[in-house]
Amino acid sequence: MGQAADHGAAPHLCARAAEGFQGDRDHTMSQQEDRLKTLIGHAKEYGFVFPSSEIYDGLSATYDYGPYGVELKNNIRRYWWEAMTKLHENIVGIDAAIFMHPTTWKASGHVDAFNDPLIDNKDSKKRYRADVLLEEHMAKYADKIEKEVEKGRKKFGEAFDEAQFRATNPNVKRSQERIDAVEGRMKAALEANDLAAVRQLIIDEEIKCPISGTGNWTDVRQFNLMFATELGSVSGESSTIYLRPETAQGIFVNFLNVQKSARMKIPFGIAQTGKAFRNEIVARQFIFRMREFEQMEMQFFIKPGTQQEWYEHWKAKRMAWHRALGLPADHYRYHDHIKLAHYADAACDIEFRFPMGFKELEGIHSRTDFDLANHEKYSGRKLTYFDPEANESYVPYVLETSIGLDRMFLAILSAAYDEEKLENGEERVVLRIPAALAPVKVAVLPLIKKDGLPEKARAIMDRLKLDHNCQYDEKDSIGKRYRRQDAIGTPYCITVDHDTLTDEAVTIRERDSMRQERVPISEVERIVGEKVDLRGLLKQL
Repeated sequence: MGQAADHGAAPHLCARAAEGFQGDRDHTMSQQEDRLKTLIGHAKEYGFVFPSSEIYDGLSATYDYGPYGVELKNNIRRYWWEAMTKLHENIVGIDAAIFMHPTTWKASGHVDAFNDPLIDNKDSKKRYRADVLLEEHMAKYADKIEKEVEKGRKKFGEAFDEAQFRATNPNVKRSQERIDAVEGRMKAALEANDLAAVRQLIIDEEIKCPISGTGNWTDVRQFNLMFATELGSVSGESSTIYLRPETAQGIFVNFLNVQKSARMKIPFGIAQTGKAFRNEIVARQFIFRMREFEQMEMQFFIKPGTQQEWYEHWKAKRMAWHRALGLPADHYRYHDHIKLAHYADAACDIEFRFPMGFKELEGIHSRTDFDLANHEKYSGRKLTYFDPEANESYVPYVLETSIGLDRMFLAILSAAYDEEKLENGEERVVLRIPAALAPVKVAVLPLIKKDGLPEKARAIMDRLKLDHNCQYDEKDSIGKRYRRQDAIGTPYCITVDHDTLTDEAVTIRERDSMRQERVPISEVERIVGEKVDLRGLLKQL
């Protein structure tokens, strides 16, 4: 393995590990691909996500959100927005323009430093991010560690000491040594912008292309990700502008406008959601990595010297926001950045277990005063804050939380999708979407299409639709209608039957348990409201 023996593992052990990794990798990749294909098929069939421009054979890495997709997306955005602006008196929102003065991106560092290190496999002709190849390689070792730990936990039961096991188990120690060795070399190479060293590390670790299975790699090259376009009718360098690669800069250039107009005192935050654009060469894995995507970002302005305290604060706050949704706890983890961005003095990701494995979902970054100080420099305008309590002026530091709305959509969809075997031997596909985020909150179903049942159902529907997105359905058997609602994630179904005409009661069916309960019509609005109201999530925060 080339230089592998210089980093703490015997060559024969590394070779054996590599052989095991290839078998594990092939099996795991097959499972991941099958799971992702299933989700993509379900998303299209049930109106969540469509390939963009499909009648023209589509456009790579672009997607359209369908009737249920746009509702789910809007609900996720609303949950984020209200958690930020409703629950924090010192956070307000803006909606900045997509087009910005081109000097903005010079000041932000994007013109000079917004690059990805890319490498091609000569046999498959596929292109990859070099850093991602190395991170996925290290993740395989990390997975082996977790498997060993799980074995130990089962073997020793309540007496299991995980910290001691990790420190003493030879298999765990060997895998951790490999991770540390690769991570150390990768960090040093990226920080020095030594692309040859990055390529050599890939070769030394015998990382293969998942398509061709070969290690026939090109040199690593940097590629700028910004989309350039022309402003006005005359082309030329002076009229070149960029589609924004992030939404954060619209917040920074409006710092003083917001601070003065909203009479904000530090610490305070500015929140924004909106589209961003990156010319991703390696755009794949459905809506996980696209060229046009939506971000939900909050920039929190603080006094210099307090950034570590606020960094820990927002790490905990953002994880709590995710955990309130009730998705599996083991689907989340923190990941500290190996290479810090040019503006950061601390950074971590909240990673989620997607069908493709653990991937970045949200970033928390301590950006120091890089952004405001640089915009001061390039614009010639002062962007200082006068602190009346300290009786001093300073350029604020910034804590950022940034989450991809499309990735959050995929996280919820992938965690919610379930193929369930029922007690009677039947199977059903169900999306266990958190009730407050579900595209359709309640379906109203007359048992049959006559005898006054549709009219009664419509009357109930008219009362509910003022508060919730509802759906009326009278086609097919009641069982088939339940299955349709399960497949789009509707948490509650209300069935109107012949008894309803005399007892003024309906049957409410709960999606996840399929439990049915008879309730008075007069109580339906209250019951449904309590179960699907967004306030239930916000109260947990």
